[in-house]
Amino acid sequence: MANSLLQRAKQLPDVPGIYLFYNRTGDLVYVGKATSLRQRVTSGYFQGRRTPRPIEDMIHEVVRIDYKMTDSVLEAAILEALCIKKFQPRYNVLGKDDKSWNYIVITKDAFPRVETVRQHELNELQKSGNKEIKKFRYVFGPYPGLNTRAAMKILRRIFKFSTCEPGRGRPCLYYEMGQCLGVCTGEITPAAYKRKVIMPLKWFLSGKKKQVIREFEKQMKLAAKAEDYEEAGRLRDQIRQLQRIHDVTLINKSFFDEQLTISNEQLVMRIEGYDISNLGASGMVGSMVVFDAEGPVKSEYRKFNIKTVVGQSDVDCLGEVLERRLKHADWPMPDVILVDGGRPQVNRAKKILQSKNLKIGLLGIAKGPKRKRNDILLGSLDKKFVHWVYRHQNLLIRVRDEAHRFAITFQRSKRKIK
Repeated sequence: MANSLLQRAKQLPDVPGIYLFYNRTGDLVYVGKATSLRQRVTSGYFQGRRTPRPIEDMIHEVVRIDYKMTDSVLEAAILEALCIKKFQPRYNVLGKDDKSWNYIVITKDAFPRVETVRQHELNELQKSGNKEIKKFRYVFGPYPGLNTRAAMKILRRIFKFSTCEPGRGRPCLYYEMGQCLGVCTGEITPAAYKRKVIMPLKWFLSGKKKQVIREFEKQMKLAAKAEDYEEAGRLRDQIRQLQRIHDVTLINKSFFDEQLTISNEQLVMRIEGYDISNLGASGMVGSMVVFDAEGPVKSEYRKFNIKTVVGQSDVDCLGEVLERRLKHADWPMPDVILVDGGRPQVNRAKKILQSKNLKIGLLGIAKGPKRKRNDILLGSLDKKFVHWVYRHQNLLIRVRDEAHRFAITFQRSKRKIK
């Protein structure tokens, strides 16, 4: 039987999807997800390796293997969750770990929030009769072994659900990145938000991607007919993203050591901007500003008095600032470092990062003598990073300008004290 199952496993396609194990009575005993069905099933279950006892017990029962292909690993995780919820396969439920079973929930707020919760949190809310449980309009899952943080990044990029405070008056970072439809700025009503964002997301998490695409295509045609080309372009991009959900590996281990990969173009969550200000060869200072998903994080801005540089050299000053900053292991590491300056500044920053073996997105924005130019100089040539930079130039210029403002303010405050 084992040999026949191995031969069956070798016939599985080399694509993402779910695999289903059945016993002699035709009951589904286990469902799993994979980036490659063939590789996962052959290497994980039927190669004669020593495996944990629960897997051995399960394999002895298996007489038939079936599978369902998906377009992406994320969709495989969603389909796996739907099967677990519907069929309650014995070895999935047996292996249930309250710490690793994750759910995605949508709240009942006017602008519904999309959040993640763990199984034990849901259990505690249900047992205590906590009112918080009543705030969830939809609960999707369970997602065994799923890195929900990575999955949420993918979903936010496609469906553009908001994480900001409604009507706060100033745009959040996701708005600047084109991933918020204006909840923060009051540009979208609750009804439109539910129609454009929440319902398509609900359908997708229910395994109805084709329905989402059909609806987006319908709305895109209506928007184009009304000459609302910005809306039509947004919908066109969403359709393309749904048709090609790009995967990079990010692994979590489940009860059966399931290798789940979730993919995503890296979503930048922390940008640090640096600038140097000096008054001749004296009074040299440096600034560090921080932007995250909500915009500027002023509590994490830092000021630097230059201590080691002799003479007037913005490049050397920047080098000192970066060296001192990177010694702070207690500060979160950035996804992107942006320096106010040209090629000399970028090269110095690049040399420092390489010396510390740090792979951080790096760029500079040269302003010119009258601060009227915005020439972008890349320190990292990773294709995904280059693409991200050129899609978000306005945001990066805003970070550069804030670093300059903060450095000038610090310089002026020092002069006043003197």
